[in-house]
Amino acid sequence: MTYYYNVMGFLTIRTDAQREQALESLTRDGQSRSAATRAAILTAEKAHRRARLRAEAEELISDADDVAASRTLAAEMETIRAW
Repeated sequence: MTYYYNVMGFLTIRTDAQREQALESLTRDGQSRSAATRAAILTAEKAHRRARLRAEAEELISDADDVAASRTLAAEMETIRAW
């Protein structure tokens, strides 16, 4: 028998006036400070991931060899298209 545990970590942060004001704004609708903080972490991670992907895409589009290889592959795939 296998048991899976959902382990939640703890995070303690120090806030300044700017962060307190932001938390107050995020919790005005009744959302808890913890829920607002968790959501903010996920939002920041998503933005960070998108920025990394955007940077990678910009690097690839600037690579003439990669662009040429992509065009060659697209042309080859077009010849075997079913319709």
